[in-house]
Amino acid sequence: MSTELGLLEAIPYLRAYSGQTFVVKVGGELLDVPRSLESIATEVAALHRLGIRVVLVHGGGPQLDAAAAELGVETERVAGRRVTSPELIDAAVMVWRGRLNTLLVTALLKQGESAVGLSGADGRLVAAVRRPPAVITDDDGKRVQVDYGQVGDVSAVNPGSLEALLGAGAIPVVSPLAVGSDASLLNVNADTVATELAVALGAAKLILVTRAPGILSDPEDLSSVVAFTDLGGLDALEAKGVLTGGMRPKVAAIRRALSGGVPRVHVLDGRVPQAILREVFTTDGAGTLIVRDGDAADAEAVLG
Repeated sequence: MSTELGLLEAIPYLRAYSGQTFVVKVGGELLDVPRSLESIATEVAALHRLGIRVVLVHGGGPQLDAAAAELGVETERVAGRRVTSPELIDAAVMVWRGRLNTLLVTALLKQGESAVGLSGADGRLVAAVRRPPAVITDDDGKRVQVDYGQVGDVSAVNPGSLEALLGAGAIPVVSPLAVGSDASLLNVNADTVATELAVALGAAKLILVTRAPGILSDPEDLSSVVAFTDLGGLDALEAKGVLTGGMRPKVAAIRRALSGGVPRVHVLDGRVPQAILREVFTTDGAGTLIVRDGDAADAEAVLG
């Protein structure tokens, strides 16, 4: 595709999304790869310069695992969800609110953007209740009881601070910590935080930037990317048993975002240069686009 044709193709999207809000969630596995970090910061900065209001949410699971190992703190996950002890929440504050949040802020500053780091606890941006013990089905189909510890389920979002930052022309960078009713810190899955912020802000898009090319119809085949699907399609993939492990909380986040009024959710590979821009501004895309009802929105959805 020539540059001229590429620009012409992008014009309808530029018109449609100028002034709209995108919530972009970046997986922690990408943040320690300098080339990926720089590429993502460059693309987020480009969206912002094109008149799109961007909120950036980041994870940090691998970095927290590494810090926990150094501190001798046990790490446990059940069905893709982290069990969080008091010792682990202390490490999360250090790693997420400290190093990783600052890393993303400075990467955006290098792009000439105004970026402000905060956590879900700041200004009670994300309020949560501690998740009670539950019996769940793990990836092996076994029923197990799990106490998640200091893991929170979002109970409210107070987006005033984000609106103020967006109105001032800044890019908020949010780490996935929340505050409980007793002011305790709680760990909330970063996909969930991004989803709830997208719903609260009335975002036009939720973009999940991962280390996978998109949602796969066959987890063993990286070429089996599902370019476009809807909630019914997700149901079919789940029935096939292909949505497991870390994809399970992402699918839950996708369902919540679409049911909460976010019209478009994207899953794409942050290791691929310009993947975000190609997914947003071209008909071919660069990952998986999910809408609520494919029959009703098919023509528009295929166009991104």
